[in-house]
Amino acid sequence: MTSIHPSRPRLESLVRQFAPDEPVVMLNLLRFREDAAYAEEDNEAPCSGREAYARYSKLALAQLSKVEAQPEWVGEAMVPVIAPEDEDWDEVLLVRYPSAQAFLSMVSDPEYQAIVHHRTAALVDSRLIAMRPRKS
Repeated sequence: MTSIHPSRPRLESLVRQFAPDEPVVMLNLLRFREDAAYAEEDNEAPCSGREAYARYSKLALAQLSKVEAQPEWVGEAMVPVIAPEDEDWDEVLLVRYPSAQAFLSMVSDPEYQAIVHHRTAALVDSRLIAMRPRKS
């Protein structure tokens, strides 16, 4: 099953699982479309899924900055050593947010909503996993 956008119950769970001032790191697993699937009303020039995600990333950096979040690590996914045979990812991204609420604030901001169509057009599948460091 493909997943591009979070569901309301998952977002509500995110807020319940993290203390209000607890940082959260989001693990993003991304699989790009060969050709971006923009809606006609988006009025965007045709491009690859990877190029559409680059458009999104460039614009999303300002949104991350507004909530004091920052990318921690970005890399190309290479070999799924332990995974189902049909599960491959193109890119992996870690983003640190000061809190779960900061993440929710960003994704609900109208300026963010105005750019998310690039992400939607770019991806055929994704995973977004909220993480916390294990206390030793």
